[in-house]
Amino acid sequence: MKKNLFLFAAAVLSGGLLSCSSSEEMSEDLGEAKRVVDMLEKTQPIELTQEQKQFATDNNRFTLNFLKTVNEADCRGKSFIYSPLSITYVLGMVNDAAVGETERELEQTLGFHEGGIQAVNDYCKNLIDNLPKVDEKVTLDIANALFVNKNKTTLKTQFQQDMQTYYDAKAEALDFKSPTTLDHINNWCKEKTNGMIPTILDEVNPDVVTYLLNAIYFKADWASKFETKNTKTETFTTNKGKTQLPMMHQNVLISYLKNNTYSAVIIPYGSGLWNMTVLLPEEGKTTDDVINEVTNSYILNNPGWCDAGGNTFQGYEVDLKLPRFETASDTDEAGGLIALMKKMGIHLAFDTDFAEIPNMCEKGSVYISMMRQKAKVKVNEEGSEAAAVTIAGANLSTAVCPTPSYPKTEFHANRPFVYVIREASSGVILFVGKYTGD
Repeated sequence: MKKNLFLFAAAVLSGGLLSCSSSEEMSEDLGEAKRVVDMLEKTQPIELTQEQKQFATDNNRFTLNFLKTVNEADCRGKSFIYSPLSITYVLGMVNDAAVGETERELEQTLGFHEGGIQAVNDYCKNLIDNLPKVDEKVTLDIANALFVNKNKTTLKTQFQQDMQTYYDAKAEALDFKSPTTLDHINNWCKEKTNGMIPTILDEVNPDVVTYLLNAIYFKADWASKFETKNTKTETFTTNKGKTQLPMMHQNVLISYLKNNTYSAVIIPYGSGLWNMTVLLPEEGKTTDDVINEVTNSYILNNPGWCDAGGNTFQGYEVDLKLPRFETASDTDEAGGLIALMKKMGIHLAFDTDFAEIPNMCEKGSVYISMMRQKAKVKVNEEGSEAAAVTIAGANLSTAVCPTPSYPKTEFHANRPFVYVIREASSGVILFVGKYTGD
């Protein structure tokens, strides 16, 4: 019977379905920091069509490629946090108005493989409608908006209908020469991210015909919260030396994996379908090594959750330490979002002469003249809060289980690490980040 129970738990782990229920039967004399918390529990998944499951997998490849691209572009060695899914939404709205080679480039790079505008729109709508419903203990808001320069153009009727139907985005006509427009757009960002991203624009360009925006806000408590009294100031080794940081601590039963490059744990939020995966380099390895390996092996979107060597996540009793931290990022500080997208294969949408985006505005075709993302994350004893806003400006162009016995290990994130926040049943990754202590 014990063997069967473990196999069931392993099946849950292979799908990334994790959550927590307190193991009150554990001996009380272990102390708070030594109490083992059971984080293995089955929950209900989001429903995707077979095509949408492939979209989720391949869009995660875009996500991991973005992680690698931004890591290579940002040479400062500082912490960062981004939401490639937010970029996907903005470019998905652009894709709705694109044709020809421009559409092909967008869909290929984002992982939609020329699935077509309708299929991309359906996928984006499914996530907007259903991701927030996966777990009532988790707050997730995905919002989209279009702000149109009323002095320059109007949007085509079909495009407006598509934005309303598939992206819950209602076009709003504004005077881009008015000083109140900047506050209006920035206030939208502040509202949709619960104040985490108070501004996205420094100024409004009166030559831009349309701003397309996406905002994602996520807030969730850990399935098993860290006790504040167990948080101690400890040594964290950065790339520049040693520093002192508040390290949270608890003993938990969670999914764990180790190979020659990194060890990793899956820490669930809420009822278990949302989680943070933390990847910690092994001795002699760096976060660059981790990012290169997960990008090549696609472990984070592998249905079996196994690495290139065939290792799989398994249930472990883990002595877990994780720093309490906050990180804020801006793609303008990483070389610019358009430059990053070009490195990943999207070129035509940004070309004033060759962009094929004729179905957005009444007055001619457009191209994307600016893109930017700001993101922020807070990780503490209670859980995590994260938000991102992505903006693109378009200009007119010249064209639950009984607890068996589990192995034990330590996972002390006391040096730079990589992390992602994802929804496990669909596999969709919302945020990717690196924490360096700087």
